[in-house]
Amino acid sequence: MAVETMEATKPAEPTGEFHGDIDVDNKPPTKRDLDKVAQLPVVDENGKPHTFESLYSSDTNEAPRNCQEYLRSLSTSITPDALQALPTPTKVIVIGCGQPALIPMYTKETQCPFPIYADPSKKLYAQLGMIRTLSLGSRSPEYMQYSLPSAVIRAIYQGLKAGRDAFRGGDYWQVGGEFLFEDGQVSWCHRMKNTRDHAEIPETRRQLGLDGAKPPLRKTFSSGIRRSSSQLQRRFSDRRKSWSRSRDRTEKSSPEGSMMEKVKEDKQEEEASERSSKENAKKNGAATAKKGS
Repeated sequence: MAVETMEATKPAEPTGEFHGDIDVDNKPPTKRDLDKVAQLPVVDENGKPHTFESLYSSDTNEAPRNCQEYLRSLSTSITPDALQALPTPTKVIVIGCGQPALIPMYTKETQCPFPIYADPSKKLYAQLGMIRTLSLGSRSPEYMQYSLPSAVIRAIYQGLKAGRDAFRGGDYWQVGGEFLFEDGQVSWCHRMKNTRDHAEIPETRRQLGLDGAKPPLRKTFSSGIRRSSSQLQRRFSDRRKSWSRSRDRTEKSSPEGSMMEKVKEDKQEEEASERSSKENAKKNGAATAKKGS
């Protein structure tokens, strides 16, 4: 089983701030450690509690921490069908520390095909040795397929769209990790040292028994913005043309429009008549001059 972890509510002071990696190790939790967390509750999207042990007690499971960009890359690189086709059927489970009511929105945003649970108390995080920090670290990971400014814009956009729910997403300081469970024990784990320190996708795939392929390139948020902007420009341009045609039709069909059209036509006829008269006068003058000579 693969387990991914998410974010929660207000906790104690963080152990790290904005700079540098936090010193954590990747030693798997012992049986004694797992006994302590076995009965801790996690909650599904319907608000139903489950014991942590019930998520990993059968099959092989991987539990990663819930970061949107990581989960997007994970979801495009690893599918439930591919995991079930392994010699030992495997599943990925995502555990976050926000409120369970946000799980449907989170699933939609990330297109995650794996079950997601919430641990708002963050007790699971603490017991499994995961830390709190706001440090970005010195390296941009491969699984992030957009720039930091794009990430900020995306976060603002999602916050505005979520409204009050934006404040229910959990503790922004909390980072997590990835844990691979086999036969009820953790055979491999990776604890994050900063907010971008997830295990890279090729490493996660290898640990799961798949190949070490990199995640496919995805359409980024910024490309979506550019595409939406172009679509809006075309839409406004079409609307202006449509409005202009509609205005012309309206002017012609109204009484005032009909009168103006009539005046315009009469004026054109007058001008045509004047031109014709002048041309005839010239011809007559030329003929008289010829006769006189």
